Amino acid sequence: MKKVITGHDGQGKSVFFKVESETVTVGSPIVDWHEIWATHADDKIPVDTSAGKSREQYTADVHNVFPARNQSMFRVLDFKPGDAADALTPDEFDAFVSQLPGLASHMEQDDPGMHTTDSVDYGVIISGKIKLELDDGEQVELTAGDVFVQNGTRHAWRVEEHCRMAVVLVGTDRQ
Repeated sequence: MKKVITGHDGQGKSVFFKVESETVTVGSPIVDWHEIWATHADDKIPVDTSAGKSREQYTADVHNVFPARNQSMFRVLDFKPGDAADALTPDEFDAFVSQLPGLASHMEQDDPGMHTTDSVDYGVIISGKIKLELDDGEQVELTAGDVFVQNGTRHAWRVEEHCRMAVVLVGTDRQ
């Protein structure tokens, strides 16, 4: 996957901020996590490469996997079949979670995979298929080309075969 990000130089001219082959930010037997871009509540556009923030701070500086209010995150996730998660040892699971700050605190202990975030998530299934599960076990299968809007609901992703998903998360306040 090629990642192309545009921005502006100190004179306001459009420039290619970053052009590269995307690598996995966090890999595991459960999901490969590609962190593409993140904005913070105080960020302004146009993005100026001379403004003191390095290019890497927008993509590799993941302090929490879920955005705070007025933050946004763009990522691509490669989910692996459900049995992969079951095969993890406790140490492997702890190692995976330690690479993704904030993930463990959102996951429900008594219902694996279920979680709730303070964000609106806009996503598209690029390849494969995945099931979106909500309260009471209700599920909808999503396949390549399908889109979803996740409005801060309690949910889980159920994976039977490989699935690649692109998603933008926008942090908001919960009522």
